[in-house]
Amino acid sequence: MGRKPLAEESRPMRLEDVIGQDLVVGDGKILTEVAKKGVPVNLIFWGPPGVGKTTLARILARSFGADFVEVSAVTNGKKDLVEVVERARQNWNLQTRTVLFVDEIHRWNKAQQDTLLPHVESGLITLIGATTENPSFEVIAPLLSRSRVVVLEALSREALVAIIKRAVKDLKASKRVTKGAIEYLASLAAGDARVALSNLELALGLGEKVDEEAIARATQKILPQYDKKGDGHYNVASAFIKSMRGSDVEAALYYLARMLIAGEDPKFIARRMVIFASEDVGIAGNSALTFATSVFTAVHQVGMPEAEIILGHGVYALCKAEKSRVSYDAMKLARQAAEASPNAPVPLVLRNAPTKLMKELKYGEGQEWTAGFHADKSYLPDSVKPFLG
Repeated sequence: MGRKPLAEESRPMRLEDVIGQDLVVGDGKILTEVAKKGVPVNLIFWGPPGVGKTTLARILARSFGADFVEVSAVTNGKKDLVEVVERARQNWNLQTRTVLFVDEIHRWNKAQQDTLLPHVESGLITLIGATTENPSFEVIAPLLSRSRVVVLEALSREALVAIIKRAVKDLKASKRVTKGAIEYLASLAAGDARVALSNLELALGLGEKVDEEAIARATQKILPQYDKKGDGHYNVASAFIKSMRGSDVEAALYYLARMLIAGEDPKFIARRMVIFASEDVGIAGNSALTFATSVFTAVHQVGMPEAEIILGHGVYALCKAEKSRVSYDAMKLARQAAEASPNAPVPLVLRNAPTKLMKELKYGEGQEWTAGFHADKSYLPDSVKPFLG
């Protein structure tokens, strides 16, 4: 028997060793509390690949003292489910609970899910399902109503780095694997710990020293000349913005792809697009700001790798939009005026007059706040007019 794959060997055995799911694991968080109570709970884990769905299911089953049965909706069907039910009945007679983990539960059709339902309802089986798809659409309502949906996030770059470092330490390979290689592995993984550890294992098997070039060879990638903290980062980001500004769709998409391949945070890119929508599209297309904000929200909620599709959509639309820097330039000029004359007295006509004295001092005199009213004179303080004239 050969050694298990590194991604399998590196699975945490305890909740406190799980990295990157701080929203659901930790003091007072749902999974930690469920584990402490030790009472089986039906759960649906919803999240992208390689974020720990199977690992969490196994840890929870141990905390329940339950028999853990793992099936895949891709390869296991109704016949396998019948066998699981029989096993669960035997466990029940032995006063042992059965936890059934269904990986990719969204792949089971309605009839297959219906077959499972009565056994979940009776408590014979505790269900933990895992899905990369929205369970609201992929899991039948009766199962969903009897389960708690737990959303798992794509692993951050920092979480991936921590996971890789732990694996390197466990393998006693710290002297072989460089810091740059660890960072590069985290970038290539796009939030998926399984991918990161598989690439690490491949690189370790191909040579003694594992640096960025070794990772690139092992994964058959071209090593990007892109340092997130160096000139490469700023040069490519600048080229990206200027390409959108120049309405060059092909160039903007190319620089977008380069940033993503190099492991740039997709939310950084989306934030730049929101700024661009206001700074460069501006009043030529006021809806662009709403659109870009929606792109940012969608990228945050969906995560990589699918977020690439959303970013590409956003870049294409912003490239094609009419451009105007009128509002940006006007705001820049207004700021310069405010900095040059920060204490200019507000004209009397613009001041409120809540007291008799203020009215006597002619505060608010001549105000005509009616529909369609337009002043025939400037509202600016006299001392500021030269800066904006």
